[in-house]
Amino acid sequence: MPGKLYLCATPIGNLEDMTFRAVRILQEVDLIAAEDTRNSIKLLNHFEIRTPMTSYHEFNKIEKAHYLIGQMQEGKNIALITDAGTPGISDPGEDLVRLSYEAGIEVTSLPGACACVTALTLSGLSTRRFCFEAFLPADKKEKQEILEELKTEIRTIIIYEAPHRLVRTLKELETALGNRRITICRELTKKHETAFATTLTDALEFYTKEDPRGECVIVIEGRSRREMKAEQQKSWEEMDISEHMELYLGQGMDQKEAMKAVARDRGIGKRDVYGMLLERKE
Repeated sequence: MPGKLYLCATPIGNLEDMTFRAVRILQEVDLIAAEDTRNSIKLLNHFEIRTPMTSYHEFNKIEKAHYLIGQMQEGKNIALITDAGTPGISDPGEDLVRLSYEAGIEVTSLPGACACVTALTLSGLSTRRFCFEAFLPADKKEKQEILEELKTEIRTIIIYEAPHRLVRTLKELETALGNRRITICRELTKKHETAFATTLTDALEFYTKEDPRGECVIVIEGRSRREMKAEQQKSWEEMDISEHMELYLGQGMDQKEAMKAVARDRGIGKRDVYGMLLERKE
């Protein structure tokens, strides 16, 4: 019988957040694949876990994944851990999971610490719907594309950032999104944990004077539906009726559907749209 892959969440700062189940599984499996064995050995020693370790990280993720899958196909059980938090969230664990499924290997995930969810619940912002962007891309073009997409995001946005890039990222966010409410969470679960509820503008002013320390999670308020609707209404009112029609016709609507959409946008009847179009032709 093939073995199984266990995704084991590890503490993001406070060792007391390690679950009993995670400790047991790490003791029972045949091998632990760790993002950084030098970092993980401290955790394993603390909980007296003697299971052998091997490295699995961004730079060996495909080659090593095939090795690990081969081991599981021979019947070995393997646990995957990251430096902190849940494997597969903003790390190469997702590749190993995908390849394991393709190879017919059973995968299970042990719930535990996760910085993005911890920060979201701590933020004081809406938790009903949210999107997780992890670290913004280093590539300028790709980053700009994502920031452009986030301009109209109505869900709460969660972004990871390193302290030395925080000011630059806050500037980019303020330029793209305007002055939104945010909460910056630092040193989560640790002794000096902070949740700084502020705005993008005020945070930028603060961290321009104060050096940020510790890994940061930025939780950003989503765009208001009401604001977006008001802006759309304003743009439609400034738009010529023929241009408004062309907007929908260009999206593939037929004449009848486009007239209905224009009437809905402007809060008028379909006959009124038809009459206005006739006037334009005359």
